[in-house]
Amino acid sequence: MPESKSKFLIPAVGAAVVVVGSIAAYMYFKGSPGGSSDALGSAKVVPSTALMATYITTDSEAWAKLQQFGTPEAQKLVAKGLEDFNKQIFSDSNVSYEKDIKPWAGSVMIAVLPPNPVKPAQLKVPSGAPNIPTNLQQESNILIVVGIKDKLSALNFANKLKSQKGVKLQESDYQGQKIVETTQNGKPTYSVVLNDSQLVLAPEKQAVEKAIDTFKGQSSFASKEGASSILKGVNVKNSLAQVYVPDYAEMIQQLTAGNPQAKQLPPQTLTQLKQIKSVVAGVGVDDAGVRVKAIANLDPQLNKFQYQSSPGNIVGQFPADTFALISGNGISRGWEVLVEQSKDYPEMKQALEQARGQLKSVNIDLDKDIFGWMNGEFGFGAIPSNQGVLASVGFGGALVFDTSDRKTAEATLTKLDTFAKTQRINVANRNIGGKNVTEWQIPQQGALLAHGWLDQDTVFLALGGPIADAISDRKNPSLDTSDAFKAVTGSLQKPNGGYFYLDMDKTKTVPLINSFVSSNADTITILNSIRGLGFTAISPDKSTSELEVLLALKPTAK
Repeated sequence: MPESKSKFLIPAVGAAVVVVGSIAAYMYFKGSPGGSSDALGSAKVVPSTALMATYITTDSEAWAKLQQFGTPEAQKLVAKGLEDFNKQIFSDSNVSYEKDIKPWAGSVMIAVLPPNPVKPAQLKVPSGAPNIPTNLQQESNILIVVGIKDKLSALNFANKLKSQKGVKLQESDYQGQKIVETTQNGKPTYSVVLNDSQLVLAPEKQAVEKAIDTFKGQSSFASKEGASSILKGVNVKNSLAQVYVPDYAEMIQQLTAGNPQAKQLPPQTLTQLKQIKSVVAGVGVDDAGVRVKAIANLDPQLNKFQYQSSPGNIVGQFPADTFALISGNGISRGWEVLVEQSKDYPEMKQALEQARGQLKSVNIDLDKDIFGWMNGEFGFGAIPSNQGVLASVGFGGALVFDTSDRKTAEATLTKLDTFAKTQRINVANRNIGGKNVTEWQIPQQGALLAHGWLDQDTVFLALGGPIADAISDRKNPSLDTSDAFKAVTGSLQKPNGGYFYLDMDKTKTVPLINSFVSSNADTITILNSIRGLGFTAISPDKSTSELEVLLALKPTAK
């Protein structure tokens, strides 16, 4: 961290940034007594214009749950990183987190207000540069509310800040409240203490003044339409943070308008955004790892997609060593919705027409022959293999579909085989585990692609001959019986619309990641402490969509 930033953080947002980062570090390794105002109390001093807010708890018991996870190497790495962070934050000062901040700082709410236009005087445009419309240049507008759980300790900290070298303090009155402007290296931060129980900070004075107006009775984030219903949060064990977005479309519009590089959203996109009314999400820690749950409240009149839960049987068609999987239900229905929506998007419609034309040239109807028969459950899986054409990459893929229209599916596969033959690819049949499998063979390398039927309604396509063997020969255990899959997905809500599953076991996935991405030793250490990643989604009705994500962590060795 540059020296100027380090000096600025202490006097300016020592009661906020340090709380968010450092307080978590100390509670993770040492634990501390909790206690703070709740999210609703913080939201009552946040202006109703806020686009979103995040509430971060300082409850020591919740953060302490993280101590049960991670390899010794990963814990040492995290501990060193947090120690270095604290040294940088508190460099060139006599402020101690343990003595000066921890005793009084409670939970934190960080609110995002609409961006402020940058004043013309603030724009530094090089001579000869093209003119930039001032109304497109925006600044982020953040307001931070920190609960005060010990007034005396907070007062002592404030007095200590005043004694720091190079810190300039200036006080002003607004609505009977004292606003303190803290400046170092030309960067001011404004703060006010409300009702002796909440410290409000912002880089812009106007934001603090709006918080005071809210405290005095103007409409707050807590009373905003859509916010009051989501401020109760999402039910996760040992909640660490909650995120509240009362008007999703408005937030995207405002943030896009504040980005000079962003294009203006077309009316069709705004219509799509308005499908989502509000969003609330929670992050917590339980016995499986770190869990995220999000709930989106939808407009049933605008929501065109008809959700259907997935039976979950397709998982059993993949071998136990499958390290990545995406499953779901009803690709054909999703395709129909996409085609319908493309009518409002000329570029998308043009792309679809081009794809249709290219496939039509080889006698394939994109809508009927490709997507039309994919009306059941499906799964896309990655399976390790170092044989044949897969030797250089270390894995292959399999696509498995349940369909009620076997006739159309068989006709499509026949068309594909015919096309392969015109490209001088050898198409041959092979019996695998009693199943007739068609392969596209490459001389001296084996099969590039294979397809066949696992039962009357289930067809598969495999990339690589060894993957066809793994899918067709059912002598080996299936994925749904593996300990890794159970650990990552077993606690996710059911029934659901399908899974995303990633096994991070170091014997499979981490070496593959390392082969494709330039990962350093520290990254590999962190990856080795993760057991896997899984998420799923459900939609109880057309007004609600729920997402659940689990970062499954390896327990600490005892």
